[in-house]
Amino acid sequence: MAKIIHILSGGMDSTTLLYKLINENNQVKAISFDYGQRHSKELSFAEYHCKKLKVDHEIIDISSIMKIFGKDSALINKDVEVPDGHYEELVMKKTVVPNRNMIMLSLATAYCIGQKYDQVSYGSHFGDHAIYPDCRQIFSDALGIAIQLCDWREIKLIRPFIDINKKEVAIIGKNLQIDYTKTWSCYKGLELQCGVCGTCIERREAFYLAGVEDLDKNYIQQAPTLEKLISYKFKVPKNKELYRSITLFR
Repeated sequence: MAKIIHILSGGMDSTTLLYKLINENNQVKAISFDYGQRHSKELSFAEYHCKKLKVDHEIIDISSIMKIFGKDSALINKDVEVPDGHYEELVMKKTVVPNRNMIMLSLATAYCIGQKYDQVSYGSHFGDHAIYPDCRQIFSDALGIAIQLCDWREIKLIRPFIDINKKEVAIIGKNLQIDYTKTWSCYKGLELQCGVCGTCIERREAFYLAGVEDLDKNYIQQAPTLEKLISYKFKVPKNKELYRSITLFR
């Protein structure tokens, strides 16, 4: 049994990994971060699953450091539009928060040392996108080495999903009977998920490819149907038919 500090956002990947770690009888504490993200609603879902699983959960407010991130990221600057479409599009670079993963992993490691735990985990998977420099495997490999050296007692960084894609994450979640309606992916900070930003598209595509029914009703009324997304091959082309109403909530 490992003693693990798990970084939990409240999204699909980190929630699935939380359940997997618990199912494997590990001793787990979760840590989440309020960094001023416009979609801070995700934190309430992280809290929900920790209460359900009776996992100790810390939400750490680091929003005061937002001012050092600059003004280019749509996730922390509400004056910058969150782009719609697939993550493969270069415009998704607008959703990069500078060095976010390194900051969170560093703080989670400090928590791990303080709690005398052995490992730090996060839900990075094979499908994470190169537009995020701190999601690349070469980055996390290097950081994993640094984490091993940062204390007299060796701390291990684990990424159980690093060799699988989001479709396979969804299959694991289905087998663990996770209620994905109690997770949050959308970056736009609305009351409901938009269904068309990069992370919404990736989520809906993963469910479809995994053969997992998307029971989530938390998409806005203007969001395209699954059938329409399939016809677009999840690339969501810019056209008047799809986007004439979406502009209403930007």
